[in-house]
Amino acid sequence: MQNFNLFKIEKSLKASIDLMNFKEPTPIQSQAIPVALEGRDILGTAQTGTGKTLAFSIPLINKLILDKNAFALVTCPTRELATQVMSAIKDLISDKINIKTALLIGGESMHKQLRQLGKRSRLIVGTPGRINDHLKRRSLNLSATKYLVLDETDRMLDMGFTPQIEMILKFVPKDHQTLLFSATLPNDIVRISQRYLTKPVRISVGSTTVPIAKIKQETIQLNQENKYNELIDQLLSRKGSILVFVKTKRNADRMVKRLKEEDHSADAIHGDLRQSKRDRVINAFKKGAKRILVATDVAARGLDIPLIQHVINYDLPQVPEDYVHRIGRTARAGSEGSALTFLTKNDSLMWNAISRLINPNYKEKSIQNLQKYRTGKKNKNFYNKKKNFRDKKIYNFSSKKNDDLRRSENFLKDKDYKRKKFKYKKGKKKFFKNFSASTPAYTNNPKFFGKEKIDSTSRNDGRKKFNFKKRKNRFKNRSRPKAFKFKKFRKNRN
Repeated sequence: MQNFNLFKIEKSLKASIDLMNFKEPTPIQSQAIPVALEGRDILGTAQTGTGKTLAFSIPLINKLILDKNAFALVTCPTRELATQVMSAIKDLISDKINIKTALLIGGESMHKQLRQLGKRSRLIVGTPGRINDHLKRRSLNLSATKYLVLDETDRMLDMGFTPQIEMILKFVPKDHQTLLFSATLPNDIVRISQRYLTKPVRISVGSTTVPIAKIKQETIQLNQENKYNELIDQLLSRKGSILVFVKTKRNADRMVKRLKEEDHSADAIHGDLRQSKRDRVINAFKKGAKRILVATDVAARGLDIPLIQHVINYDLPQVPEDYVHRIGRTARAGSEGSALTFLTKNDSLMWNAISRLINPNYKEKSIQNLQKYRTGKKNKNFYNKKKNFRDKKIYNFSSKKNDDLRRSENFLKDKDYKRKKFKYKKGKKKFFKNFSASTPAYTNNPKFFGKEKIDSTSRNDGRKKFNFKKRKNRFKNRSRPKAFKFKKFRKNRN
């Protein structure tokens, strides 16, 4: 199939495709669109960045144009991916195509989403969690849903959305068309397809585990304490936008803070950010306002930015398949890109697993011969502003060594503090020792010594000496407690 005009789709939809300057469909589009237009279920796998969004969006919109009473639901693993899928769908829906949409994702106003649903939105895109929230509220009715798309299904299963997906499928009528797309095909997806899909057509384009050939892959073996300095050198030596992957949200924030202190244009994106903040960060990175984007794996599937020149794996992913998705953020839409991975001794097992995934004939190797730290290019202006920067303590964003370093530094500081505090206590004792009893503030305060008057003349140091015999005599004439009377009463009764 060489042209979109050869597809049996409506004229208004063809006009929208022409306005988007899409002339030749990608392999996944040329195979999936005709099958989806026939109304058959699809189990499709393809690499990231191959045009899967249009592969299911074009058939969905075409069917909704023909059937005015039909509804369609698209589920995505992340907010970013759902937002970008909705953006692509809106580009296809022109003014002549009267189809209302709704975006149901976490971090957005629930009232805004309720208003969208109240306008009889027929095409809904959302994340499994927020879709389930609306189902519990009964603000979402899926009884008229005829078309269901499960996008990046393997990622949704990895993120623990299996119960939410099964709940959604319970509300969807049995007589519906399901389009399941995934970058990989694990056993869990095969089981779901066997359970919920009806005689699906298997569509696979290329290898789902082999990275795109246009990506230049590099590795650097180094010690853990040299990773950050090596990152600085790589940032200075490379041109264009850079996406840096780390393991945790905390490390992403800490790294961005450090990079900003060193006059680098950087920002972070992870799951703890509000949706409005995430949108601002992504838009700034797209427009070139921010050159460096530090991200966790939440961005490995959710970002569709065509101009990412470099991907740096500062930390290895926790799942081997995520490596393919990470480096797939570059070399999109036919462009070239590079992927650099930092390797330490502790990364041997994971790197061997990644290498076996990419190349089944790979022979396992141990990461032992580590390079010495290379200084690389230096920014003279930066070093003039902040002298002896490299002489400062090196912070490791992927380990707990930084925390240990801080604790040790704070311990040394605390020694002086404790010493000062101890001297203060000694001085406090002397203060009270030398305090005269004749002082009004001391003698007239009943909180210290009760109601007894203090005879300062009978004491040399002015301090009150308690008469314990006198205090004992106070209790002699006191009546017995009721408990004793109650026991005595019981004895007399018997």
